[in-house]
Amino acid sequence: MSSRPPVPKSSPPPPRHRPPLAAGVVQSLTTAIVTEEYPSGTALPPTGMLCEMYQVSRTVVREAITALAEKGLVTARQGWGTIVLEQNHWSLLDPQILDALFQRADRLRYLDNLIQIRITLECPMTAEAARRVTKEEAAQLSAHLRTLAGLLDDAGAYASADIAFHDHIHRVSGDTFGRAIVSSLQGRALHTSQYSGNPTRAELELTHLAHTRVHDRILAGDADGAAQAMREHITNSWARRRPQEP
Repeated sequence: MSSRPPVPKSSPPPPRHRPPLAAGVVQSLTTAIVTEEYPSGTALPPTGMLCEMYQVSRTVVREAITALAEKGLVTARQGWGTIVLEQNHWSLLDPQILDALFQRADRLRYLDNLIQIRITLECPMTAEAARRVTKEEAAQLSAHLRTLAGLLDDAGAYASADIAFHDHIHRVSGDTFGRAIVSSLQGRALHTSQYSGNPTRAELELTHLAHTRVHDRILAGDADGAAQAMREHITNSWARRRPQEP
């Protein structure tokens, strides 16, 4: 008689999979809330109206409202309905919320904030990478730089290789949380033309010179110089591609 392996008592619950219809409603309402179509303090349309708007059942709407509450976007209030919460309650690292933030009319404020976060996190990460980089990791960073050098006539491909170059530095630094935060925030911003820009060959050459300085300081083991090179790179690159405010 075969015996079954014991089931761990502390096993986490399986991830919750929302029906496709509910996921679509969640996406739409998240965007509407974050872009202030429904400002904080106001109520979402009642369930019946949402059913008509999205052509879905009450069950789907209830599932969607539950998801919005999990994101910190809404709460149910007796006699008031489903109320939109203020931004300080939102799960700002939620991918759908980030996507919507970068669609707002004031999205440049959030993109500027992202640049400041990158400087705050990436400069110390680059310094730490210079302190702890191994010969193998240094060779890999040099390979990334050579790849970038061959892509100066292809802005899209250069952008992808650019991310890989930075991510390698983040991994070398050993800063797991810093790497995750930068990846999460920047990963959503990259979907917006305001963040990515449309760099010319001349602008890519300036960016590549900055990458080269970062690379050289890391391989030299110059922690302070590497951090400063990264600061200048992030700051100057954003200054070149940042849209002018109306």
